[in-house]
Order: sequence, then structure tokens, then C-alpha cells
Amino acid sequence: MVLLGTEVKSIRGGKVSFNDSYCLLHKGEVWIKSLHIAEYSHGNLNNHDPVRERKLLLQKKEIKKIESKLKEKGYTLVPLRIYFNEKGLVKMDIGLAKGKKLHDKRETLRKKDVEREMKRYTNN
Repeated sequence: MVLLGTEVKSIRGGKVSFNDSYCLLHKGEVWIKSLHIAEYSHGNLNNHDPVRERKLLLQKKEIKKIESKLKEKGYTLVPLRIYFNEKGLVKMDIGLAKGKKLHDKRETLRKKDVEREMKRYTNN
């Protein structure tokens, strides 16, 4: 991942949030959007933008494999975790996620309704 110095310091402090972040391919490069890395508390005027787009560094072979999967309908690329490797470099695990079909969503809603009803009866 291409990062600025203040971003690395914020990640070391645990000031990173994955909520609503996703990856996309653009001109043969993988970019991550909506990854929130809080501004470094001891930063100066050159502090980073918390939600800027960041480039992920991948090998061409990996990018081609991901690109072929993303062309299939229903797949999206999402970040799974950020960590420091033994050399002190920031690494990110990404994964291909497949969205739910309409019938799967309905089934999940039914299960939630049944669980809610069961809780009502057990509480009364």
C-alpha cells in the first residue's frame, strides 16, 4: 500500500477504520476507496487527508487474476485486515466477496423475524 509517513504513524496507533471501504481496478492498478486513516495527532500542516484514495501494490499476475474475477457479476473486492509484517511494512489482506441473491436476503430476514418472535415469547 502506498502511504504517507503520517498515515503509517496513525495506523501504528490503531486509528484506522474499514467501514464502507472497498477496492477497485482502474487502468491496471488496484485502488482502495473510503479507507479512513485518522490524521496523526502530532502532525503539522503536511498532515494527510483521512479518506484519500490509496494505491495497493500488487504484482501484475495477481491483478490479472483479480480482474478476471471482478468481471463476473456480483463480485467485489474488499479489505479484510491491515497489519505490519516482520520488516515493519504495512500490509493489507484483501478478499473477493460475493453479494447475496434476493432469495438469500429474504431467508435472512425470515430468520431474524423468527428469532425476534422467539425472544418475545421467552421474555413474557
